[in-house]
Amino acid sequence: MFEGCAWLNPPPAWAETADGLRVTTAPGSDFWRQTHYGFTRDSGHFFGRSVPGDFTATLRIRGRYAALYDQAGLMLRRGPEAWIKAGIELSDGEAMLGSVLTLGHSDWATGAFPGDASDVWLRATLAGGVLRLQASADGRRWPLLRLCPFPGDAPCAVGPMACSPEGAGLEVEFSEFSVTPPLGRDLHDLR
Repeated sequence: MFEGCAWLNPPPAWAETADGLRVTTAPGSDFWRQTHYGFTRDSGHFFGRSVPGDFTATLRIRGRYAALYDQAGLMLRRGPEAWIKAGIELSDGEAMLGSVLTLGHSDWATGAFPGDASDVWLRATLAGGVLRLQASADGRRWPLLRLCPFPGDAPCAVGPMACSPEGAGLEVEFSEFSVTPPLGRDLHDLR
């Protein structure tokens, strides 16, 4: 399932199992560039596979979010200044569905997840320099999370990411990871 993946910033504890990938994050780990906080962090844990061209990536994330900004999800990355991460992040005492797009500087968008935030599916479709992010509570119905530019011709690394900027370590299990040719569906096709 995670063939061809390699770590950017390996976590202190991780294991590939028959069911997926288990990770415990390091304290102080994060991905962020400048905006609002004024600092840059590139110490989060990312297990990515290089993919040329357009694609759709799908991932299931199960986490026990406990500390402020605990986060886990899916990342697409072309380098330290061109990446996007999406998933669940603990903010203001709630596990929120969020995404951070970084093209030189990071933005941040969050919203409530309509389901059990401890078990989430994410899907990212990159086609023609545009990224469509979708989130699902069951792996069957896929509402739109975000549509944004993600320009560039270089291969993109894609895979699970997790961070614990404030906490002592987040425990996460990733599974159902796949990378396929891009889905050619309408923007609001929920399948």
